[in-house]
Amino acid sequence: MADTYDLIVLGSGPGGYVAAIRASQLGLKVAIVERERLGGICLNWGCIPTKALLRSAEIYHYMMHAAQYGLAVEKPSFDLAKVVDRSRKVAGQLNAGVKGLMKKNKVAVHEGVGTITAKGKLSVSQGDKTTELEARHIIIATGARARDLPFAKADGSKIWTYRHAMVPPEMPTKLLVIGSGAIGVEFASFYNDMGAQVTIVEMLDRIMPVEDAEVSEFMHKALTKQGMTIKTKSGLEKLEAGPAGVKAAIKGPDGRVEQAEFSHAIVAIGIVPNTENIGLEALKIETERGHIKTDGYGKTNVDGIWAIGDVTGAPWLAHKASHEGVIAAEAIAKALGNKDVHPHAMDKNNIPGCTYARPQVASVGFTEAKAKEVGYEVKVGKFPFIGNGKAIALGEAEGFVKTVFDAKTGELLGAHMVGAEVTEMIQGYVVARQLETTEQELTETVFAHPTISESMHESVLAAYGRALHI
Repeated sequence: MADTYDLIVLGSGPGGYVAAIRASQLGLKVAIVERERLGGICLNWGCIPTKALLRSAEIYHYMMHAAQYGLAVEKPSFDLAKVVDRSRKVAGQLNAGVKGLMKKNKVAVHEGVGTITAKGKLSVSQGDKTTELEARHIIIATGARARDLPFAKADGSKIWTYRHAMVPPEMPTKLLVIGSGAIGVEFASFYNDMGAQVTIVEMLDRIMPVEDAEVSEFMHKALTKQGMTIKTKSGLEKLEAGPAGVKAAIKGPDGRVEQAEFSHAIVAIGIVPNTENIGLEALKIETERGHIKTDGYGKTNVDGIWAIGDVTGAPWLAHKASHEGVIAAEAIAKALGNKDVHPHAMDKNNIPGCTYARPQVASVGFTEAKAKEVGYEVKVGKFPFIGNGKAIALGEAEGFVKTVFDAKTGELLGAHMVGAEVTEMIQGYVVARQLETTEQELTETVFAHPTISESMHESVLAAYGRALHI
């Protein structure tokens, strides 16, 4: 006899485990299936442990520049193994926390590889043991994995993916980072601050191409000033690993191919959804470029099958997955007769993006270029951190806040930030967009002094010719 549930969640990342919790809160009998570790890639090998590494790098950077704050630190150094160990302990602590949450919310955990065998049926295999599960609804939350170069597979020794880069066997001396999205730039920032000589190669005409053009330009200059070499409009023709390092052939914008040698390379060229061998084909679940197609509530073309998170496509962000998990769980509860729940469709324009490099980058909504492209007449405000007292006091006066408004209605279309702690501040603009705030409400809002967030207010004022401190 199969174990029977109202809902089975396949995958326990930030989308899957949150969906399971919310469904349980709504009175559903829930099971979750995980082939590796509860918490998925984000908690164990992504978002959280990378931030632990970056925190170590940030403190080391401050130690190296203590004199700027009137302090003295003699011969600062680091132990890479201990830096990595701290990161792994942080991940372990949170993994244990997810286990506790599953128990608290009475979610049954099935360890093993899950495969959907028919509508409402799922088989879990672990070793020579197979468990059959049944449910009226199944959520696919299997996430994604790093994309390999077709001509140079990551070996964990000299050619790394993000996963290898979090547990390095040795400290790189000369590091090649292929790709300049959030993952590439974060690892470039970490290893550069820890003393490696870093080169970033990006095929497009600017780094961090999903960000506003002014943010990309600022980051290019900031990272170059920190000592990095950045090659845009450049592609990798060849990458060969050997005992002493890697040899790369880099084709520049002029068509010339440069031969270069590095101690290590990190491949950060995107992700591949985990859709293979989970039963999609048998049920004829529709996909697009490998990603599962869903509506705004996570529903697929097959009744009773839902999908959330990275497996459904961009943006590939943990908080997007978690929010989709809540939406899908509530939609399922409503389908099962709960009249007190009111699920809302996901608006991807209100999902913030954050890059935790030094300096940090955060954004939400339309870039200036995109707003113009879709037909808006815009008003744009920009305020530099050099005009903010708190930023100067912190010694973090590099950066700015940029806001984009609809000139006709005053609607906040987008916000873009670069500098210290902007990943914490962006939520103010996210809430503003969710509430459909206009420039009038933001102008009339009181911001605490002294805070870096005052730059947010000044940027709004600047869009309407009213900035006070610049």
